[in-house]
Amino acid sequence: MKHVFVFDPDKCCACSACMMGCMDQNDTDLSGGGRCYRQTFDSEIERDGGVYCAYLSAACMHCADAPCIDACPVGCLSKDPETGFTVYDNTNCIGCKSCALACPFGAPRYRRDGGKMVKCDGCNIRVKNGLQPACVRACSFGALTCMTEEDYAADGSGKACSALIDALTLRRK
Repeated sequence: MKHVFVFDPDKCCACSACMMGCMDQNDTDLSGGGRCYRQTFDSEIERDGGVYCAYLSAACMHCADAPCIDACPVGCLSKDPETGFTVYDNTNCIGCKSCALACPFGAPRYRRDGGKMVKCDGCNIRVKNGLQPACVRACSFGALTCMTEEDYAADGSGKACSALIDALTLRRK
């Protein structure tokens, strides 16, 4: 069953626990220049005569037709047939950064301490073993969830895409 990440901005308090869970799961070395795969953003936006605080938690979008896959000249990226996540095996990575250039969200990143690209894999192994991704597990407020496409379609909330679109639209106003 393919999975999707769903972000509900109405439940987010910008605590960055999702980011901390991701850093812990992936042993991110901040002092060595490492960056977390999941990023959180907050912005104060003037709207309707008041100030609105917009929060967003974002990582790899695991696009259905992921441009990073086609951009990799050595085939390091692929779709996991079971989870639907865009996963990587950077064993053959040449560090050309083609995947990062192709990604509209900037998800693949160059790791200097190995000369290879890395990115969020949706905690693919955790999900395959019936566990939640680390970022979802760390979110105490239920703002970030991971569910099957079938459950998402039945839910009908549509917040996975609309949250990003709303945040970008509010930023332009």
